[in-house]
Amino acid sequence: MTKWNAVIIGFILAVIVKSFFAQHEFIGLLIVGFITGYIAHDGALGGMWNAAVAGALGTIVSAILFVLAATFGGSLLGIFGGLTGFTISGVASIFIVLGYLIYYAIVMGITGAVGGAIASKN
Repeated sequence: MTKWNAVIIGFILAVIVKSFFAQHEFIGLLIVGFITGYIAHDGALGGMWNAAVAGALGTIVSAILFVLAATFGGSLLGIFGGLTGFTISGVASIFIVLGYLIYYAIVMGITGAVGGAIASKN
């Protein structure tokens, strides 16, 4: 049911949206979800599933990049560096990451279903 080529493309686009276009994150996620669902060509349910998986993977990788940036960026500045920075940023942000995981999956899943439905009509 999971089309990994669509999921990987959607995952990469979701990380790009989160990293470079954070001020337009909602619109970017809508577009990325639609593209992922359309690439999947698996109907509305398949498009929703593939876009939700891509959004979840994008959230996880973005969170890992954030923790690494907080750890290594903090160690370069001397504030919250090393293991202490990793622990503080990891423990404090676990609920935020879970919230974003659900947010990305829902937003991208809805438009992924639209993209998959349009692709299945062709």
